[in-house]
Amino acid sequence: MTDVRVLVVDDKENMLKLFGKILSHGYRLSTAGDGAHALSLVGTEEFDVVVTDIRMPGAGGFEVLQAVKARSPSTEVVMMTGYGTVGDAVKAMKMGAYDYLEKPFDPDAAGLTVARAAERKRLRDEAMSLRRELEGVYSFHNLIGKSAPMREVYRLLEKASALDITVLLGGETGTGKELAARAIHYHSSRKERRFVPVNCGALPPDLVESELFGHARGAFTGAAGAKAGIFEEAQGGTIFLDEIGELPLATQVKLNRALQEKEIRRVGDNTPVKVDVRVIAATHRDLRAESQAGRFREDLYYRLHVFPVHLPPLRDRIEDVPLLATHFLEKHASAMRREISGFDPEALRLLTSHPWPGNVRELENAVERAVAVASGTTIQGRDLPPELSAATAMLIPPGAVLASMPYREAVEQAHDRVSREYLVALLTEFHGNVTKAAERAGIKRESLHRLLKTHGLRSDDYRQRDD
Repeated sequence: MTDVRVLVVDDKENMLKLFGKILSHGYRLSTAGDGAHALSLVGTEEFDVVVTDIRMPGAGGFEVLQAVKARSPSTEVVMMTGYGTVGDAVKAMKMGAYDYLEKPFDPDAAGLTVARAAERKRLRDEAMSLRRELEGVYSFHNLIGKSAPMREVYRLLEKASALDITVLLGGETGTGKELAARAIHYHSSRKERRFVPVNCGALPPDLVESELFGHARGAFTGAAGAKAGIFEEAQGGTIFLDEIGELPLATQVKLNRALQEKEIRRVGDNTPVKVDVRVIAATHRDLRAESQAGRFREDLYYRLHVFPVHLPPLRDRIEDVPLLATHFLEKHASAMRREISGFDPEALRLLTSHPWPGNVRELENAVERAVAVASGTTIQGRDLPPELSAATAMLIPPGAVLASMPYREAVEQAHDRVSREYLVALLTEFHGNVTKAAERAGIKRESLHRLLKTHGLRSDDYRQRDD
């Protein structure tokens, strides 16, 4: 505790000497013999704890308390009171004092009170520091990009953060929907409470309702005790329901009711529980089309579609790729302790020519790999994943070049590009599940594997992960 700074204020010299003994180890002690001197010190120095008498000639303890809280709200104040003035101490606590000591007090008890006040100050400072860090990490500028589509996203997210309403984030996998949801939460009035992310597609179908709403004891086999669900755990905060389109229809009914009534019922329990949570949902699907096809409840769709925000795919904002790539380069070079300063022209050409079906996540993975394998101080084209070079080579050349080719060669290039784009669309739709993709394509699984290899594609790059 060598860094704990304490100011003791009392007009009795013996009291100041007593605290000199009580706080002789582990504290940096300052003293003031009257309120005026204390106000002067408080105005120029920082203290973790201030211990002040209430009744003193001139400026009293209340004035000291007000001055401390005005300058440093996190500084803890302990009031000292004599017989008959305990009521004043209680009043001071209502004004923000941490505790009070009634004279005469036990020196050990006084030391413990100061130690507890100092620990509370430390914890509050740590919480504030963490909150500022989170606000920085999940600030809107961390959704990197200066393109027109991203400027519109920033505008909508800032509006959403100021409004305590349901938000529906749309966009392909890997576009940063969870990052956007966290940015909304940490800039909202609920930022002091929990942000609870839930991947709806990862919840077991037979346990999804229990996970969301909780269950009563004996509600089903294995329910040995009652359990609170995610909605109760997030009380006062924000729930992020990622891939909400994966929820079973029966659960959608209960979710719609929870949003409408602001209450839930645990599985196996008819007693309603009031919940105060904000819901931010996300999906890569077209929920309107899903509802028209009967795969998503229309009433839930409209209840979620209060404030829609679409996160654009990276191919629609290619001008942001250099910014994003530089950000990821700095991030991973620092983590790996590599001295890498940028990209050479060939690497930048490859980065800005790739269609990025995996969006920002795929770009970060590509840059991270490049940082790991680079041998020089800049990222070169050969350091990037091979599929970037393969994809660029398959692009149909400009018209003048195309016209100079024999017919068969031009058609083959066009065929290769269409084939690759079809495979990318398949893998994106089925999140890298080769079996399902092969079924949709009407070919054998082994044949699809051969095609993927030919076009430099890997199914793992398209597997669904949290945004």
